[in-house]
Amino acid sequence: MTNYLHIMLLAVIAAIFAGVFLLLAHFIGPKRPNKIKNATYECGLPVQGKFLGKFSVKFYLVVILFLLFDLEVVFLYPWAIQQKSVSPVFWFVEGLIFAVILIVGWVYVIRKGVLDWAPKTEKSAE
Repeated sequence: MTNYLHIMLLAVIAAIFAGVFLLLAHFIGPKRPNKIKNATYECGLPVQGKFLGKFSVKFYLVVILFLLFDLEVVFLYPWAIQQKSVSPVFWFVEGLIFAVILIVGWVYVIRKGVLDWAPKTEKSAE
């Protein structure tokens, strides 16, 4: 229990520091808004007109996949910590099963073409 207490104390201290610095930046920082600072920035090109279209679903799929596979790494930490408290065979098999599940998910994503951004072209019959 004391291990979790240390982690919780560290998280509370980090949150306090982040909050203090955000509040300091908000109250002490300079505020000189103008038209250029409030304009949308798009790769250094000047903004032309207003964009009222829809984003492709591919953007959202990539974000969801990033979150999914990135958060899976969080589960490796408890797995690595329990190495001393369980048998090495069980520990290895558990890690192997976890890795297989991730690889199967990655193969599924690639087979579905979620990360394929190129438009599909039809090959001409010769």
